[in-house]
Amino acid sequence: MRPSKTMLGLGLLAMLPLQATAATYTVGPSGRQYTQLSTLFNSVDLAPGDIVEVDGNATYNGNIVVGDDDGGSPSNPVTIRWRRVAGATRPRLSGGTHTIKFEQSNNVVFEGFEVTGGSSTCIFSEAHNVTVRDAYVHDCPSHGILGADQNSGSFTLEYSEIARAGAGTTRHSIYMQSDEVTFPDTVFRMRYNYIHDGNGGVLVRTRHQRSEIYYNWIENSVYGEMELIGPDCDTQKAGWTTNLRREDADVVGNVLVHTNSWQNAIRIGGDLDGRSQGRVRLVNNTVVFARSGAANAVMVQLGAGSLEMHNNVVYQTAAGSAPAIVRENPASEVGQPDACEPQSREPWSDGRKVAGSNNWVQTSATLVPAEWTGTLRGSDPQFADVAQRRLRPRQGSPLLAAGNNNPATPAAFPFPSPQPLPAYDPPLATKLAIGDAHPRLVLHGRIGIGALERLDIDEVAQPIRADGAQPKIPGKAPSSSATPASQQVVGPRAAPAAAGDADAAISAPAPRAANPRMLPVAASDPAVLARYFRAGPFKRFRRGVVKP
Repeated sequence: MRPSKTMLGLGLLAMLPLQATAATYTVGPSGRQYTQLSTLFNSVDLAPGDIVEVDGNATYNGNIVVGDDDGGSPSNPVTIRWRRVAGATRPRLSGGTHTIKFEQSNNVVFEGFEVTGGSSTCIFSEAHNVTVRDAYVHDCPSHGILGADQNSGSFTLEYSEIARAGAGTTRHSIYMQSDEVTFPDTVFRMRYNYIHDGNGGVLVRTRHQRSEIYYNWIENSVYGEMELIGPDCDTQKAGWTTNLRREDADVVGNVLVHTNSWQNAIRIGGDLDGRSQGRVRLVNNTVVFARSGAANAVMVQLGAGSLEMHNNVVYQTAAGSAPAIVRENPASEVGQPDACEPQSREPWSDGRKVAGSNNWVQTSATLVPAEWTGTLRGSDPQFADVAQRRLRPRQGSPLLAAGNNNPATPAAFPFPSPQPLPAYDPPLATKLAIGDAHPRLVLHGRIGIGALERLDIDEVAQPIRADGAQPKIPGKAPSSSATPASQQVVGPRAAPAAAGDADAAISAPAPRAANPRMLPVAASDPAVLARYFRAGPFKRFRRGVVKP
C-alpha cells in the first residue's frame, strides 16, 4: 500500500520530489483486494491518476465516503469505475444515509454504477470537478443527486438515468449549488441524460453559478421539470453576498414533458431564500404539457435577470388548451423574502428583459412575449405521436426548417459564451450508452424548431452497408430496449477497440460539435440522402456507421 500523504509530508521526504506511480485498486465480492468500497476509502489515500475498479454482479453497502485525501488533479483525476465484463450487471451501491458522498475529494470521475436507497441522498457532492457518468440512480427516498451549499464547485452529469427520486416539496431528483466563495466561476454541466418519474420536488433544481443543461429528456415531475434560481442566502460562507456572482443558465436541446397538475414546467429567478439575478437562455427545446388545465412554460419570480428564447416549441395536448408562455409572478403574489435577501418581491431583478426569435406556440397561447420576432403560431406542431412520446416532427410539420440558424444574444443583456445551436439530439426517453450521443441531422440547410429534427442520424446512416445497398426508407419509429438500465452492459456506438483497450474505448464522452450537421435543400429525398452519405465525409464523422 502506498504511504499516506501525512507520512509523505514528514522529514526529508517533504523536501524531495515525489514520483508516485498511479495505482489500480480492485473491489469485488471475492478474489479482489477489497470487498467493500467503504473499506478501500478508509484504508488508502488515493492520488492523482489512481483507478478503482469494481466488479459487477454484486451489491455494495452505502455510506461510502470518498474523502479529501482521495482526490486527483484537474488533468489527472481519480477514477472509480465499473470493471466491465460482458454479461455482467453494473455494481449496485445501496442504502446508507448518503449512499456515496464526495467529501472535498476534488477531481474525481465516478462511472458505471447503479446507486439506490440513500435515506438522505443517493449521491452527495461536496467537492469540485466531480464527473458522474453512466450512472443509474433510482428509488432514492430523498434527494437523488445533491450538491452541497459549501465546498462544492464544478459538477458534470452525463449519460445517466435518474428515476423515482425526491420527496415532498423540498427534496429533488437533482439539486445543485456551488460555493461561489471557495470555487468562483464553476459550471454545472448536465448532458445526454434521461431524468424521469420524480417522487417529489423538482426533477432538476439548480442554484449553481452557471448551469449548462444540454440534450436531456426530462419527464414527469411532481412539481416542475426545472427550476433555475439563486443560492440559499442562509447557507453561504462568510464573504458571500447576493451580488457576488450572477447565476446564469444555458438550456439547449432538451425535451421537457410535463404531466402533473402543477402549472409550471420551468421556473426562473428565485425563491424566498435566494434570487439569481441571472440570465437564462432557452434554445431549441421541446416543452410538452401532456394534460389539460392551466400551464406556464416559464414562470418568472423573485429576481430573474433576463430571459432569451430561440427556436423553442411549446405545446399543450388537450383540446382547447391555452398555455401561458412567459408568466410573471407579481410581487403581490409572493411572500416575504428571507432577511438575508434583498427585500424586493418583483419578478425581475432590474426590470423586464426579454428577447427571442423563431419560437412556435399554439394560436391560443397567452402571454407570448411581444419582444420576440419571427414567432410562429398554429394549432398543431405535428409531432409523430405525442402519446407514444415520439416527438420528432413528421413530414409537413411547421417546425421543420423554421428555426433561426444564427440566434443573436441581445446586446443589452448578452448571454456569456452560449452554445449557439444544439449539436446533438437528446436521448429518446431512454438511457444512452457512453459516447452514443447522436449528432443532430439538419436537413434543408436550416435548423428546425424544437429539440429534434424529423430524422435521427441513425435512421439514415446505419442501414447503409458496405456493399452500397440502398438504405431503408427514413421515418421509422425509433427502436427501444425493454432491458432495464441496471441490467445493461453499455459502451459506445463505435467499432470495437483493440485488445486491451476496452476501458479507453468506453471512458471518453462524445466530442462536442460546434454546429449540427446540415445538409443541402435537395437532400429531402431518401435516394439523395443515400448517395450523400455514401460519397461524403460523413463516413468519418459518425463513428461506427460506415467503416472508412
